[in-house]
Amino acid sequence: MEILRSLDAMREWRASLAPDQHVGFAPTMGNLHAGHIQLINAVKQQGNVVASIFVNPMQFGGNEDLDAYPRTLEADLAKLEAAGTAAVFTPTTTDIYPDGVSQHTAVDVPGLTDVLCGASRPGHFRGVTTVVSKLLGIVRPHVAAFGAKDLQQVLVIKKMVRDLSINTEIEVVPTVREPDGLAMSSRNGYLSRDERALAPLFSRTLEETAKRVAESGSDIGTVIAEGKVILSNSGFVVDYLEARHTYDLSEASSLNQETAIFGAAFLGTTRLIDNRIV
Repeated sequence: MEILRSLDAMREWRASLAPDQHVGFAPTMGNLHAGHIQLINAVKQQGNVVASIFVNPMQFGGNEDLDAYPRTLEADLAKLEAAGTAAVFTPTTTDIYPDGVSQHTAVDVPGLTDVLCGASRPGHFRGVTTVVSKLLGIVRPHVAAFGAKDLQQVLVIKKMVRDLSINTEIEVVPTVREPDGLAMSSRNGYLSRDERALAPLFSRTLEETAKRVAESGSDIGTVIAEGKVILSNSGFVVDYLEARHTYDLSEASSLNQETAIFGAAFLGTTRLIDNRIV
């Protein structure tokens, strides 16, 4: 496995491949778990797989956990090598933002970024789309894998790739869950023992809400409100719990389009997100 620690090294490695060699890509921020490895597995059957590890400062707000975000590079590299990754790109912040974050050209995707996590974390998706567009331009993959746990992010990236005519297929990989149903996330490590025991209730509530919405069809608002009460009464601070159409993230008052239940909630200081298709 090649470890590419600079922009030049990444470009040289990519240029060394034959024109007909397929390249898959899994962008990450490190602190890898089984969900990340599933991204590698999803694209490695098709050829060379490149992973990136870069904690992107542009997608963190001023009061968020950029400095505290876990950085476990050596353990991550061992996991990626065991998974059959061909190369790992580990750029510095200067590689990605040579004139600094505030002076870098940004990519904005309208509409889809104004709701849910976009409303709760202003500027977050601007950072995501900027870094992903840049990484896709550097790595030039045929396909890039993203996890379905971050469904809003997936929809935003798909629109960006379509709108900017980026020649990369976006593959959506199903959410990987713990045995108790909690969606795997690097931030789950922030949970205390008691919080970790309670956390699966968040995923179960979204799942039950999706089932009840599917059964009721027209009484979506009531079902959503009851889900919020369950979470609040159990110790979660609900950021949002909403039913939205997956095509354009418009609010769902009926099930005439594919609909998902999107949720975000704090448990202690840890913010959990998840979704369930109705």
